[in-house]
Amino acid sequence: MTESSTVRKVTVSLPRHLLEYADRKAAEQGTSRSQVLAELIAEMAARERDELAAEGYRFYAQEAEEFAAASLRLSSEAIGPCS
Repeated sequence: MTESSTVRKVTVSLPRHLLEYADRKAAEQGTSRSQVLAELIAEMAARERDELAAEGYRFYAQEAEEFAAASLRLSSEAIGPCS
């Protein structure tokens, strides 16, 4: 979290094994349980953002490929056959 972030306290319910895992990770990293959970949620958000960006790139790549094929066909028709 950045210092400019607004932090809110929330109450969440977790299965015991996940709580124990979060506590173990916090101890290993020398941080708090809250920080571990915040980092995991931030990673999920980043992954979702990256997946959406990749989907957009795939869409525009397909669109560019179709445009290039159409342009080539029209250019060939306008220029005519090469001798």
